[in-house]
Amino acid sequence: MGTSARHQNNFNLLRLVLALLVLLSHAPELQDGDRHRELLTQLFHTLSFGELAVDGFFLLSGYLIVQSWDLDPVPALFLRKRVLRIYPGFIVASLVCIYLIAPLGADAARYFAELSTAKVALGLAVLHGPMIPPVFEGLPYPQVNGAMWTIMREFACYLAVMLIGLAGGVRRRGVWLALTLTGFGAYLYASFGLPLPWAPLGLLLEDPIVRLGSLFFAGGCFYLYRDAYRFTPRAALVAGAILLAAMFSHRYAELALASCGAYLLFYFAFRPMRLTATFNRLPDVSYGVYLYGWPVQTLLLAYLPPLSPWAMLGIAGLIVLPLSVLSCYLVEQPLLRLKHTGRAVPAGAGT
Repeated sequence: MGTSARHQNNFNLLRLVLALLVLLSHAPELQDGDRHRELLTQLFHTLSFGELAVDGFFLLSGYLIVQSWDLDPVPALFLRKRVLRIYPGFIVASLVCIYLIAPLGADAARYFAELSTAKVALGLAVLHGPMIPPVFEGLPYPQVNGAMWTIMREFACYLAVMLIGLAGGVRRRGVWLALTLTGFGAYLYASFGLPLPWAPLGLLLEDPIVRLGSLFFAGGCFYLYRDAYRFTPRAALVAGAILLAAMFSHRYAELALASCGAYLLFYFAFRPMRLTATFNRLPDVSYGVYLYGWPVQTLLLAYLPPLSPWAMLGIAGLIVLPLSVLSCYLVEQPLLRLKHTGRAVPAGAGT
């Protein structure tokens, strides 16, 4: 996908909307310690806007990362691009959380005395959220950044693409589809609470990687089978109706999101929108919004009087968006320019 083609879609806008939905979801939940005021949960009593947004991120990522491998299946280059996309922003945000924000939620002298440099380094290496002494202990969620748990799992999906691609499973799309269906089959099996013959398998099925990885693979299916479907307004209406009905079911909401929800997501991703044409030429700041949203909202809870969720969302947005722009221009974009260093860019190579 060339430069001009990359701007003929709404991926940047959708990712920013999804990141802002995470802020919206966390605004009441971080104050209450539960979801009784979370808007989407109040409506359907199943998923929150935060869960919906994370699912959307993994669907979009699955499409784009499988595309990246398909267009340029060179392991070293693929891995370099993935590392440069994920690690710099994550490392800087983690260090900001660990050394600037976390001490504001604890006795600073005791915090730094108990802080383990080895654990900090390990967390950064494996994309784990900050591994630090207790902080913000008076809050419902005493964590400096509880949103980072998805990053490690997303990177695991990147590695899976490379390994499956090397084995020919991207080129033979039936293999990819079979793996996707297996993932959702495992998710459904676990959701019914059926007995498991092997204890480690139970631990795996309890991890969110099964759900998120299946969504990622579903996004990859939409790329690999892009010649087998068309985007039409009528199909989008049908998909929306099915998704709306399924959202009332704890068990089937995720399956509907992976199919009907994904169709709607990509329908809007590729639908020409005159009003968004300029926006889509701007750099993507959604990663920074996601990384800095939780710590900013936590600080607001710790230091300001109680706020309504809407006030929390507005104030947090005014702080997080500039931080995300700085992260994009000072950290993410400069290092992303290194992804093709020393190698000619193939015609049509994706991100």
